[in-house]
Amino acid sequence: MAQNSFEGAHYLASGFRMLLQKGIKRYVFIPLGINLTLLTIALIYLINQISSWAAWIEQTITSWGTWEWLGTALAWLVWPIVIVGAVLFIFFFFSMLANWIAAPFNGLLAEAVERKLHAESGHSDGPIEDQGFKDLIKDTPRLLKREWTKLKYYIPRAILCLLVLLVPLIGAIAFPIIWFVFNAWMMSVQYIDYPMDNHKIPFDDMLSTLQTTRSGTLGFGSLVMLCTMVPVLNLLVMPAAVCGATQLWYENYRDKHLSKQLSKQ
Repeated sequence: MAQNSFEGAHYLASGFRMLLQKGIKRYVFIPLGINLTLLTIALIYLINQISSWAAWIEQTITSWGTWEWLGTALAWLVWPIVIVGAVLFIFFFFSMLANWIAAPFNGLLAEAVERKLHAESGHSDGPIEDQGFKDLIKDTPRLLKREWTKLKYYIPRAILCLLVLLVPLIGAIAFPIIWFVFNAWMMSVQYIDYPMDNHKIPFDDMLSTLQTTRSGTLGFGSLVMLCTMVPVLNLLVMPAAVCGATQLWYENYRDKHLSKQLSKQ
């Protein structure tokens, strides 16, 4: 099992190595194009917002008069923290939007990765069938419903995190840490859910499985979060995360869940 952060994190590096492998790369291009478009929009929006915030803060500090020195000191303390929080929030929001739009294609990518891993492992249960685009079209409503389930799980918890900002000074310092940890968890939920959903594993069962190996789950999600904030690398992180999460699922959870499904039959 992926019991520690390093073991969870290394699956993302493995996912990057898979992107151009035979049998996988043709499933990468559509999610990659969606990610490129939305992250470009996110970057433009972030630059515009930071410029507006900087102008507002400068105007506010100037209005303090004799206390302007205190406002400047507070700005130097809080401003970098606010920037980090804003970057995490905006990039995660657009990444979630990209995952919503690309969900059907990410499901196909996860299936292709699992099929390749299964063929290489020589499992006795035979090859995994290629569902193809025809089945993708039929499954799209179910896949979008699953993304809506993840969004309903995310929103109330995100609001609780945002309420931390209401605590004077301490909130501004604590928020980026809490926000990063929460979104690292959500990144793991987002991507490991693709191979699990391919096997029709209920969302609550998927969450229970991830909660049994929190450190490995957070290790994977944390590295995904960090890569999302790195220019150029963030364009590749979505398909790489799907590949890495599928390998994590295959090596740590698949046999357990298939055995459970067989026992119910």
